[in-house]
Amino acid sequence: MRGVIVTAVAACLLMSLYGCGDGSSSSQSELRLQGAGATFPNPLYQRWMADYQKSHPEIKIDYQAIGSGGGIKGITEKTVDFAGSDAPMSEKELAAAGAPVVQIPTCAGAVVLAYNLPGLSGEMKLTGPIVADIFMGKITRWNDSKLTAINPGLNLPNQPITTAYRTDGSGTNFVFTNYLATQSPEFARTIGTGKQVKWPGGQGGKGNDGVTAAVQQTPGAIGYIELNYAIANHIPFALLQNKDGKFVKASPQAVSAAGQGALAMMDKSLAVDIWNQSGPDAYPIAAFTYIIVYKDLGYIKTEEKAKALVEFISWATGPDGQKIVPQLDYAPLSAGVQNKVKETIGTLTWNGAPIR
Repeated sequence: MRGVIVTAVAACLLMSLYGCGDGSSSSQSELRLQGAGATFPNPLYQRWMADYQKSHPEIKIDYQAIGSGGGIKGITEKTVDFAGSDAPMSEKELAAAGAPVVQIPTCAGAVVLAYNLPGLSGEMKLTGPIVADIFMGKITRWNDSKLTAINPGLNLPNQPITTAYRTDGSGTNFVFTNYLATQSPEFARTIGTGKQVKWPGGQGGKGNDGVTAAVQQTPGAIGYIELNYAIANHIPFALLQNKDGKFVKASPQAVSAAGQGALAMMDKSLAVDIWNQSGPDAYPIAAFTYIIVYKDLGYIKTEEKAKALVEFISWATGPDGQKIVPQLDYAPLSAGVQNKVKETIGTLTWNGAPIR
């Protein structure tokens, strides 16, 4: 009997490292982090979480891909521990947060124009102004003279174009519309920019998954999706003319070329725009995606949980996490940006105190 008591006491002493009996602190097996937001980086985040949890089985991380708008709403209302967003928070959203937030780049990616033209042989080329005209409903057939002029030798069909677009508030919308606004003053004036805009027609889908499905299921469709979704689903996507006049196919290398100047823009904030950048190899619809947290993690109930979140973000944005990035067709952060991110993570606090 005495041995049983000693064993029980010893067990409780060990458990006291993580909380024992009073329920004030979760045990390791119950330590959970909840995130939500952008669908753009979801395949990468799922891979990161799976790999990280192999070496940290006591930490359970869940990320729900509900769109950047939903993620920002969740972090503002403190219903999630961290948000994912492809669009930096607006001044209005920052004000609504009520306290300073930190927007941490995790990787960069490309938005591509995926299309469904059965039997088409060869790769299509597009320009920004033509894409704007398509999504404004001004170019309605695949054999339009503007399309055939830049695609000599490509047998484009006399077939109606069906645009596929995001119905939810999303960072992909934000990136795509901001890029098109640089290409077409009429687009900027009539449709505008933002996480959610009103399109003049076409077929809507929720998330990158929804737009991908709409393109796959609709002959003659064209939609804007993240590069990873196009590759994973074997959907062809167009080469796009960049600022230097070169037609570039999206790839991690082409996105990295677009992000080369990011470090010089990060003096005041880590949230910077990298679409429509100069450089012969730069893909024009490129963007960082972000994890968003409050600068003070006091909204997270325990310091142990806050520390676990900081350690996961540090791992994901450091060398171990970044080496996974190109495997899923995203572009990793440059060494200089990684250092900036590390410095910023080091300023996070929990109830005003440094996280140790």
